[in-house]
Amino acid sequence: QVQLVESGGGSVQAGQSLRLSCAASGYTTSSTCMGWFRQAPGKEREGVTTIDSDGSTSYADSVKGRFTISKDNAKNTLYLQMDSLKPEDTAMYYCAARRPGYGVCYWPLYLYNYWGQGTQVTVSS
Repeated sequence: QVQLVESGGGSVQAGQSLRLSCAASGYTTSSTCMGWFRQAPGKEREGVTTIDSDGSTSYADSVKGRFTISKDNAKNTLYLQMDSLKPEDTAMYYCAARRPGYGVCYWPLYLYNYWGQGTQVTVSS
């Protein structure tokens, strides 16, 4: 049974940093696409960043240069380092993964078979 568990969310001031983690169980992070998505109140869920099985990364324009995705395959854990946070980054952040063997990432949400429960990030001005 695949389980993704996010942690590391919280409330910070604008300009500060947070690091989110996503621990995967029943799942091997090394061979599959994984990503971070977020959903702000009243808005649709959107892609933030993805990482392919070969380590290639993609970022939404709104977070380029501020957020960094990485993973530790030995720990089966995905990370999101968020620097220079802005109030518009406030959202519930979700870790997601494609089915095992699907190593290339694309943005459409329906491609992701596994989702965590989310961790809240609140940035105040």
